[in-house]
Amino acid sequence: MNNNYKSVPVNSSEITPYSQYLSRREFLKAAGLLGGSALLAACAPGVAATVLPGEEASESPVEVKFDELGDPTTAYEDITHYNNYYEFSAGKEAVASLSKDFNTNPWTVEVYGLVKQPKTYGIEDLLGKFTQEERIYRLRCVEAWSMVIPWTGFTLSSILNEVEPTSDAQFVRFETVYRPEEMQGQGNSLFTWPYQEGLRLDEAMNNLTILATGLYGEPLPNQNGAPIRLVVPWKYGFKSIKAITKIELVAETPSTLWHTASSREYGFYSNVNPERPHPRWSQASERRIGELNRRPTLMFNGYAEQVAGMYAGMDLIENY
Repeated sequence: MNNNYKSVPVNSSEITPYSQYLSRREFLKAAGLLGGSALLAACAPGVAATVLPGEEASESPVEVKFDELGDPTTAYEDITHYNNYYEFSAGKEAVASLSKDFNTNPWTVEVYGLVKQPKTYGIEDLLGKFTQEERIYRLRCVEAWSMVIPWTGFTLSSILNEVEPTSDAQFVRFETVYRPEEMQGQGNSLFTWPYQEGLRLDEAMNNLTILATGLYGEPLPNQNGAPIRLVVPWKYGFKSIKAITKIELVAETPSTLWHTASSREYGFYSNVNPERPHPRWSQASERRIGELNRRPTLMFNGYAEQVAGMYAGMDLIENY
């Protein structure tokens, strides 16, 4: 394991200009996939929803922004229509339709456990009390595809500081809403519902870790985790739990949905690490949604300078 981590810029030659993006239909035709066999979930790429002559433009936000490495944000259409959200479906492109009637109002988030000042917040309290800011982050899925997303939200540390963790608190456990009557995927007996995730306390307090409430300057869509979700940009996307209702400070490593389902494949830390392959595929490269060529995956998803110090001395192959 190479411990000399660096956030490596991506050359401009590796970025596909928006003018060269293909429509989803043309991409699938070019790849010979229309009318063919189904794609494996671990390999299925989306493409940017470019509007071509004769096609109707979307009314969704379309402003292209760039992250600190010069990468353009992924098209709004793809961010909101290519979603891993197992509470609704294992099919990415089915989630937007299946979640459209999900009720996010009223909504509360309970913050409790090993804290001095436990609190329960309404979503309106979280939106009004904590300064909302835009963070353009790369999202790297464990399935080896990625996006660049302009989130709106606030640091998780701001809410944790308000409830004052005790000295015994070492981890933060998150839990999503449990509504199988609205979330048909929660009927899947292969998983232990509700969805749970966890972070070490220092990871939760890191300035990069946010609770997202929107994207592209708009309220968070249902299919992206409305009304509030976790975003931890140096970890694989499944760590960023959606539709959060509980945040608990605990002393021991909490159970998480994917680690419980398959500990060999999904570790507790799940830091983006190109040197540690998934048991069924390499993590050394990724398909950026909207691009045709694969690109090298960066250690800690390119955020090594901000987060590598938290793992100094750890074996990141063993502690995956």
